[in-house]
Amino acid sequence: MSTLPSRLIFLPGASGNTEFWHPAAQCLVYPATQLHIGWPGFGRTPADPSVQSMDDLVTRLLPDIDQPTALIAQSMGGIVAVCAALQRPEQITHLVLSATSGGVNMPAFGAQDWRPEFTAEYPSLPRWFIDDHSDLSDRLAELQMPVLLLWGDNDPISPVEVGEHLARLLPCATLHVLPGAGHDLGFSHAREVAGLIDRHLLGSRFHDRQQSN
Repeated sequence: MSTLPSRLIFLPGASGNTEFWHPAAQCLVYPATQLHIGWPGFGRTPADPSVQSMDDLVTRLLPDIDQPTALIAQSMGGIVAVCAALQRPEQITHLVLSATSGGVNMPAFGAQDWRPEFTAEYPSLPRWFIDDHSDLSDRLAELQMPVLLLWGDNDPISPVEVGEHLARLLPCATLHVLPGAGHDLGFSHAREVAGLIDRHLLGSRFHDRQQSN
């Protein structure tokens, strides 16, 4: 039986939208402190000249992982979550990775290159982010905590094949594919996603709570 987290940290994708996870978070049964992180220079979070790489985002996150923590991450946030879990495996009790690359080679799975359109829409995004091609494949086997992989079968940016590949590389991973869902499934399917996260965090204890209510 895995340790239960006392804190849930929600990480957005490249939009930096700190409200992306709010609908799902509000539907959760699981009782814990919630923290919604933004990325400096993305969305409404002010830029910070000290942040010049994905590693810098991880460094900013680590002080918040000072107790048993579950990381719940969308898209780009999944790379930060995986890096943080590799550095703080003793504190990360659970991972939830939604429609992410997780740091693997996306073109190999036929993923659509979202960068040109995204940079045209958000021209002020930092260059280091656009140029990042993190590949953490060789280290994913180190992650021994339970991992929930959430994918939509209508997502050209992160196809289901990416989730299937991560499920093979991560020792304790479960893949759940939502029919018809796209890249923003954490938001568009918030209630269903919240139920899956509750089951992931509580395991058999979730069913015990449901029966007692």
